[in-house]
Order: sequence, then C-alpha cells, then structure tokens
Amino acid sequence: MAHTAKAERFFNEEERRRLREATKSAESLTIGEIVVMVVDGSDHYRDAEVIGGILSGGLFSFIVTVALFKSSLWFFIPLSFIFFLPAWLLFRKIPNLKMTFTTRGRRRESVQRRALRAFYEKGLHRTKMSTGVLFFLSLLERKVWVLADRGIYEKIDQETLNRFAGTVTQGVRDHHACDALCESIRQMGELLARHFPKTRDDTDELSDEVIT
Repeated sequence: MAHTAKAERFFNEEERRRLREATKSAESLTIGEIVVMVVDGSDHYRDAEVIGGILSGGLFSFIVTVALFKSSLWFFIPLSFIFFLPAWLLFRKIPNLKMTFTTRGRRRESVQRRALRAFYEKGLHRTKMSTGVLFFLSLLERKVWVLADRGIYEKIDQETLNRFAGTVTQGVRDHHACDALCESIRQMGELLARHFPKTRDDTDELSDEVIT
C-alpha cells in the first residue's frame, strides 16, 4: 500500500465538506479569497536529527560502557560512533522526536517561512484586489499561521490574524481542528465583508478545497 501523507488524512471527507462549505459561505460576503492548506511539517530539522543522534547515541554508549566495560573510555568513544547511526535514523524516521531538540522560536519561524512560500506557490498573491487569506496548518509543529495579501493588510493587522491562528492552533491541540477552523473562517468572512464587501463582478478565483 502506498504511503499517504498525514496531511491528506488529517481531515476526513465529511470535515473537508464542512470546510469547503464554510469557505464558500464566507466568500459569499466578500471579494476576499480564503484558502486552507495543511502540510505534514514546515521543515526537515536536519540539525535536530544530528543532535538527537549524538546525544541519544552517547547516552546508550554510556549505559553499555558502565554496565559491561567498567566505564572504560576506550569502549565509550567507539560505541558512541556505533550507536549514533541507529539513533540518527530513529530521529529521522519519527519526526516528532525532533521537536525535543527544536526551540519554540525555531518552530515558529519555520512555519512562517513555509506559509509565506505556500502563499506564493498557490497563487494567493495573484487575486484581482490582493485580498487572499491563507490558513496554513503545519501538523508536526502543531502550529497555524494566517497570512494575508497586501490589500488586506491595509485594513487588518497581523495581530488580528494571529488571533485567528491562535484559535485554530488550540483547536488542533484539542482535536477539534475542523470546528475551530470552520468558526474562524466564518468570522474571517464577516471581518473581510466589513472592509471588502462583495461586488457584482466578483468571481471565485481560488479553490475552496483543502490543499495538502
């Protein structure tokens, strides 16, 4: 069986339908375009893999050296190199382990950078009135970043967008991601409608489906 990314399985079909309808409903009030994107993680954190491999390999080496070789340094050093490879592979295989050796600031910056890249990759910067909004969920970090185009930033500041992100982040942690996201999309639609109301010639420029 082919491997399926965690992001593709995060929302089931019913939840995807609810999110699609929430997006359509919100966009019916405004010229703004709302997109939801979910990714497995925002970074590979290769440095955390190496640090985890070194520290875990060293710990295993220390335990074995004390138990079997009377704490001999001559055994500890080569065992550290031997245990590093399986420990490193373990951290590479299980991404959540990397978070132990990754700072909160590093995770936040990684999510922000990945969200910005996605914003341009998915064409949110090409809407007619520069009113694209991206709800970006990164599962490994359990973080959400809400990013908007320049037209929206003329009326709505990042602090306001961060409150939406905080609501969805808490929903992910509480295992109610769909409910929190649907509600945030609804509120976003109402907020955008006050500054960017619907016009007669408005068209749906971006997909309402959840992007993975």
